[in-house]
Amino acid sequence: MPSRLRAALVLVLTAGLLAFFLRGVDLGAVWAETRHADGRLLALAVCVTMTTYALRAFRWQYLLAAIGPTRFSTAFRTTVIGFAASFLLPARPGEVLRPYLLARRENLPPTAAFATIILERLLDLVTVLMLFGVFVLVVDPATLSGDPALYSRVKTGGLIAAAGAVAGLVVFFFLAGHPERLGRMALRIERVLPARLAQIVARLVEAFAQGLAVMRQPARLLVSLVLSVPLWLSIAAGIWVTSRAFHMTFGFLGSFLVMTLLVVGVAMPTPGQVGGFHAMYKVAVVEFLGVSPTTAVGAAIVLHAVSFIPVTLLGLYFMAGEGLSFGRMRELARDTQTEGAPQGQDPASDGRREPLPSGGPSAQRGGETKGSPPSGVIK
Repeated sequence: MPSRLRAALVLVLTAGLLAFFLRGVDLGAVWAETRHADGRLLALAVCVTMTTYALRAFRWQYLLAAIGPTRFSTAFRTTVIGFAASFLLPARPGEVLRPYLLARRENLPPTAAFATIILERLLDLVTVLMLFGVFVLVVDPATLSGDPALYSRVKTGGLIAAAGAVAGLVVFFFLAGHPERLGRMALRIERVLPARLAQIVARLVEAFAQGLAVMRQPARLLVSLVLSVPLWLSIAAGIWVTSRAFHMTFGFLGSFLVMTLLVVGVAMPTPGQVGGFHAMYKVAVVEFLGVSPTTAVGAAIVLHAVSFIPVTLLGLYFMAGEGLSFGRMRELARDTQTEGAPQGQDPASDGRREPLPSGGPSAQRGGETKGSPPSGVIK
């Protein structure tokens, strides 16, 4: 799809979602509700939300251990940079930037590191749907407001998504178990591609499967899923505490429903998750939890700010430390998405071959020369 057409469609989608979000709401009343929010609870929500990024980094470090050692500080910095980049730049480049930046810092195969990001997303989906299942099993539907048919459709959608997530885990388990076989299968595309290109694709496929090494260890996969639970409980806690700051009275389990719908909202391709996030929060608390639209709009705006502004500011600080400009971030995102991670340059070098700062891949750690390319990396 041409970039201009895609941008126009995204703009239309964002405008439509915002129009739905603000429909029939008195902005003066929204401001009054926001002014009366509990500032102490909002400060707590910021702390809880930032904790989620530490938990994400810890889980990612555990997933990466199957392909090589990784420092927690590197996992945390690149996680924050990735989320900040996705919030600030179009097309959400953070999901490809953070595995590339980490791979350069820790001398890991970028394609294998990227595979762990996809596995993360599957674990996230499975965990969210598990918590949504807890809500469905424990909460009496009679206590919810709104149309029962709408709630039934939400439950059906959750079941379909759960089936898809389980199927995805099965497929990934197969991919992880046969990396060499996948490489040989990919070589067969020589019939339709030039031989050199076919070999590159085959090596990428094999490296990707190696990145799913955790799937070959059922115990490690189970631990990864267990680590996902406190992560998403902390996200739910941030949602609940922010909602309580606006004097909403639903219980903590209600945040599981809100969180599930917010996952749908942030999946919409709008800049900075604007529109989709707000609309789905409003639907969740108004249609199912009996909150007034005015309160819902104010809380949605503040929750969006709590969720994204602190991590974006911290991400900008880390970017400055890495020497990354917005222009360089866009170039890296474009390069990694179209050609694979460039293997011979530092992300902050603007294309010049320069050594990384102290602690980067050029550093010596554990007797290993970190500047040499790892086996299996495409050059």
